Amino acid sequence: MDEQLKKAEEKMNKTLNALESEYTTIRAGRANPEVLNKITVDYYGVPTPINQMAAVSVTDGRTLQIQPWDISSLREIEKAINTSELGINPTNDGKVIRLSFPPLTEERRRDLVKEVSKFAEEAKVAVRSVRRDTIEKYKAMKKNGEITEDDLKAAEKDVQNLTDRYCKEVDSLAARKEKEILEI
Repeated sequence: MDEQLKKAEEKMNKTLNALESEYTTIRAGRANPEVLNKITVDYYGVPTPINQMAAVSVTDGRTLQIQPWDISSLREIEKAINTSELGINPTNDGKVIRLSFPPLTEERRRDLVKEVSKFAEEAKVAVRSVRRDTIEKYKAMKKNGEITEDDLKAAEKDVQNLTDRYCKEVDSLAARKEKEILEI
């Protein structure tokens, strides 16, 4: 019985980690190399993440510098950034690419906060889905005579407490990210 709860907690933790990862890719006005994580470059026919083909550094609070290890890939990196949903035009000087992040407008901040809320809600749905699946497993165990009615009730309570804890963590992550976006 304890094994099911551990599996549920692992899955909920993965959901939380995925949400944190998703939040790092949201551009909040500051230069953050993680915004490039979703962008892949067609490098000799293989989709390759930028951070595997170039050194990405923050030169100041609003500028990212991308210095490819293979200078011939500079154009492809620039093209990948232009076609991405990043919304920033890269500056190519022949050796490095610079991305200057403009200050966020109030409207863009509101859009980003909506996006943060949407990701948080999706994470909560995923957590609740894990709860539902786990409770179904416990009910099947009860039906097969592996656990008693009291064990089932206790397990359902434990799973619900776990779900509540992870939903609070999702809310807390979302609140931190919203605050970060609104304070810049």
